[in-house]
Amino acid sequence: MKIIKIVIQVAFLTLIYLAGSMISNYLDIPIPGGIVGLVILFLLLQLKIIKVEWIEKGADWLLAELMLFFIPAAVGIVNYQKAIGSKWVSLLIVIVLSSLTVMAVTGLTAQYISKRGRGAVNGSSDKNR
Repeated sequence: MKIIKIVIQVAFLTLIYLAGSMISNYLDIPIPGGIVGLVILFLLLQLKIIKVEWIEKGADWLLAELMLFFIPAAVGIVNYQKAIGSKWVSLLIVIVLSSLTVMAVTGLTAQYISKRGRGAVNGSSDKNR
């Protein structure tokens, strides 16, 4: 039963992605359909049209299997060895620096949200401590 629930939730998330792609194509906007779909999902959740429980297990599964989605891109790089050529050192530096930046910003954001959440739970803010 759990697997069926996950499959249905992943299918629902896929439909939202496809809706975002169709909107992006129809309006001919320079925003990827995945981003449009993400905004749609965010709005649906904020307006409480859908509940988190309706997508939570499917989203958790997708996040758990996220590395699988990068394999085709990594394998595809093999096709561009000539184009990369001598620029691999520059690309490696960019990849490392951007990864470190993403990790730092994610960590700082998580700390900020965590502190803010504790303040709301305790009924006080960090300024009052």
